[in-house]
Amino acid sequence: MAARHVLTIDGPAASGKSSTAQWVARTLGWRHVDSGSLYRAATFARMQAPGAPETWTEGSVLSGAAGIGLAPVEGSFIPTLGGQPLGEEIRAPDVTAEVSRVARMSGVRQWVNRVVQQAAQGHDVVVDGRDMGTVVFPDASLKVWLVADPWERARRRLQQRLGRRPSDEEIAAETDELVQRDSRDATQTVQARDAVLIDTTYLTQPEQVERIAALARAVSAKR
Repeated sequence: MAARHVLTIDGPAASGKSSTAQWVARTLGWRHVDSGSLYRAATFARMQAPGAPETWTEGSVLSGAAGIGLAPVEGSFIPTLGGQPLGEEIRAPDVTAEVSRVARMSGVRQWVNRVVQQAAQGHDVVVDGRDMGTVVFPDASLKVWLVADPWERARRRLQQRLGRRPSDEEIAAETDELVQRDSRDATQTVQARDAVLIDTTYLTQPEQVERIAALARAVSAKR
């Protein structure tokens, strides 16, 4: 079966794609597919084998990824490794530091895309990632491109990571890292021509969720 409705949410790192997609899926009663969790799972799996990140090859990453799957849970999917669910370990700083390296590998990207497409079969889904609306689901019912000012993205990421209000110095350092990552990811993270651009710099998360959910309902009503 093909997916019924597909809503893609793309955008640069730390633009709030995953948390927003999760909330939108819950609001709509659809299922959330987090493509980024697969890149993180593949990075985590490769870290369990010998070799510094600088020596990683596409083949060695894909070898580790062979044991990764997506298991359905209520309203979503979670990555598994060897049949065991993966949680916060794939969000660890050492994984975050290397996930861009893994995401640049074309074979890994193709593997992630296949897994995501398979997970979406027969469901109404909200999928977030880097190229969901351009490569993975070019015929998606609705495509959204989330952006936010780098400083605000850095502030939000640190607030979530630290559980407190970050200092300006901390935000500045994180902003510099995000801008560098944006530059590395530029060729892989491209806005679809028919995507709706939503700048969330001055929006609360409930506001952006409701805006996207309203767009999805309008599109669904026409089909």
